[in-house]
Amino acid sequence: MQLQNKHDCATSFIDAGNAYKKSDPNEAIKCLNAAIDIYTDMGRFTIAAKHHISIAEIYESELVDIEKAIAHYEQAADYYKGEESNSSANKCLLKVGAYCAQLEQYQKAIEIYEQVGANTMDNPLLKYSAKEYFFKASLCHFIVDELNAKIAVEKYEEMFPAFSDSRECKLLKKLLEAHEEQNSEAFTEAVKEFDSISRLDQWHTTLLLRIKKTIQGDEGDLK
Repeated sequence: MQLQNKHDCATSFIDAGNAYKKSDPNEAIKCLNAAIDIYTDMGRFTIAAKHHISIAEIYESELVDIEKAIAHYEQAADYYKGEESNSSANKCLLKVGAYCAQLEQYQKAIEIYEQVGANTMDNPLLKYSAKEYFFKASLCHFIVDELNAKIAVEKYEEMFPAFSDSRECKLLKKLLEAHEEQNSEAFTEAVKEFDSISRLDQWHTTLLLRIKKTIQGDEGDLK
């Protein structure tokens, strides 16, 4: 197939995929996958990555198949990395990390948050975000094991000294202390205090509740 023909063919598949998105999501995915095959064959990996994200979004919103969404975000991240589009790769990886934590695949989530944190902490424009990624990795560690979380927080402070002064790090230390003392009231108080200044989203709240439930006799809420 000639280059122009290939390009036209891929474009037609994309148009068809977009038309099917709402009415027949599975057909849309077939069309987008066909386009991806052509683009990867042509060595156009950045465009292929973009369409892997489109498929991931269909799995997220239309078909609610998170495992498949994860697979497509990972494939997009791989292609972006290969093309050295690191910020685009990181965006996809953060989606994967968030879903892995929700699905209790904590080790994989930790690896992603640590990797993205390490990638961003030396970048003057992105380093502010690094504390958030280390915070998320710490929460995942905390659910698995309190001692692991302590060691992880110390490691992140060494790697990224600015983390020590962050409100996130101070919250983690308060939570670790409350957990060690099996004091669910102190745990809740620390979360409330943090939340009154920096709102915690649904993801953070879910993980914090999972940690709090490991305190003996806990009622399982953050009120």
